[in-house]
Amino acid sequence: MWPLYAAGFTTAFGAHAVAASLGTSDDLAGSLLTLGLLLALYDGAEVLLKPLFGTLADRVGARPVLLAGLVGFALASAAFVVADDPAWLWVARLGQGAAASAFSPAASSLVARLNPAARRGSAFGSYGSWKSVGYTLGPLLGGVLILGGGLRLLFGVTAVLGLVVAAWAWRVVPPVPPLPRRRQTVLDLARRLTDRAFLAPTSALAGATAALSVGVGFLPVTGAAAGLGPVVTGAAVSVLAATAAVVQPRAGRALDAGSLTSRTGLVVGLLVTAAGLLAALLPGLLGVLLAAVLIGTGTGLITPLGFAALAASTPESRLGQTMGTAELGRELGDAGGPLLVGGVATLASLDLGYAALAVVLAVGPLVLLGRRATGRVG
Repeated sequence: MWPLYAAGFTTAFGAHAVAASLGTSDDLAGSLLTLGLLLALYDGAEVLLKPLFGTLADRVGARPVLLAGLVGFALASAAFVVADDPAWLWVARLGQGAAASAFSPAASSLVARLNPAARRGSAFGSYGSWKSVGYTLGPLLGGVLILGGGLRLLFGVTAVLGLVVAAWAWRVVPPVPPLPRRRQTVLDLARRLTDRAFLAPTSALAGATAALSVGVGFLPVTGAAAGLGPVVTGAAVSVLAATAAVVQPRAGRALDAGSLTSRTGLVVGLLVTAAGLLAALLPGLLGVLLAAVLIGTGTGLITPLGFAALAASTPESRLGQTMGTAELGRELGDAGGPLLVGGVATLASLDLGYAALAVVLAVGPLVLLGRRATGRVG
């Protein structure tokens, strides 16, 4: 399992080390909409490609898709290092997002396939926790690397990391052959996407990733406006991911033990996350830290419970497709969150942008989760 945890760490570190540093860049500080577009670019590639790579993992096996994605991630990072041109930032981020869209659903599928149903909550909790470690170190080390050698050094580190994890996974992760599947029609896929057993956890995951992306990308802007430097804002935002890293394994174990249900945990997580966005309206370092703690707690509850619920409602032969399709909704939230907040901030203010996303989290998904999700995603 450890190479799978490392794969989760890699995509989280690579994505958010860059994202958290962009908000403090002199070239982007004056344009919140441009910042939102850059943050959304990585996730936009995932929106388009994750369902395709998830389906491919079911057809050929998750392991080769995992390995190809990790190597592609390293190559996209290395391209920016070699080019040494700021314009290539857009190309490199798009390439990283495309590669992550391959190994992310493959890793999730392997976590589910390699663990019995009674341990999947804990397994997804640990997997999510290591991703949160990547989120934690990303903003902090990203700020340090930016100060030491700029974006070129940061992308060089992510290139090496991707290659090391790919080699580790190649040696350790066992082959998991694809399982026989019945033929799926377009109508079958439509039923999958509209089944509440799929929609409820996916909507919660979308809300969590929207808040996480906004927190990592825009809380440094709030901190910079309060006079905080890039390392300080990076460290403050890292509190968000550190909190999520602590909460996720505990939430997963509570689910496996029967002391917490998925529905209750998802509803509470969404409300806590919305409260964290509103806390960002408070002035100074206090507002940034309180927002980080609450958003981290909410996303820490939602992530393992959402993925465990999806795995429980899906036949093993369709795990890759379900995980990839679920992450389509998840990454729509991850891309849409920065666009919503950046757009509202451009028209009005950043505070109103935070408030707008908080309303979406507190009202929209809760309406869907108000009815108990039942059934099996077939």
